Amino acid sequence: MTPRILVAFDESPQATAALHHALSTYTDAEIHVLYVRDPREWVSADGMDGFYSETADRQSQESAEQLLEKATQIAQEYDAALTTDKTVGNAASSIVRYAEGNDIDHIVLGSHGRRGLSRFLVGSVAERVVRRSPGSVTIIREEAPAETP
Repeated sequence: MTPRILVAFDESPQATAALHHALSTYTDAEIHVLYVRDPREWVSADGMDGFYSETADRQSQESAEQLLEKATQIAQEYDAALTTDKTVGNAASSIVRYAEGNDIDHIVLGSHGRRGLSRFLVGSVAERVVRRSPGSVTIIREEAPAETP
């Protein structure tokens, strides 16, 4: 049976490194890439944080599509195909829910590696995923290698 790997993907260098890791390590796996749009991060057209607006939603959807296209381009470097998806919600909960609903065997995600007060105040998506994941989790803390021209 082919293993199913989920990579949580966003605009961070750590997420890009996580995708590179998954593609180079799990060459025979079915790779899923998930982007979670957190509505708490949306900004309305008038600049007011936290308020829903159609403009913010549309911009967020367009950004998600661009990020998933970037993931697909990275996969092409490895001659690999991806299953991509996006959802709206809390990042950690959405990642775990996707893993449970799609029979994911392993999750790979990037982490900023925050410590101390910063970690306490901001929270750690990676830590919450590790605690609630139905399977094993690999956390990538380094950035992706620099692209060669």
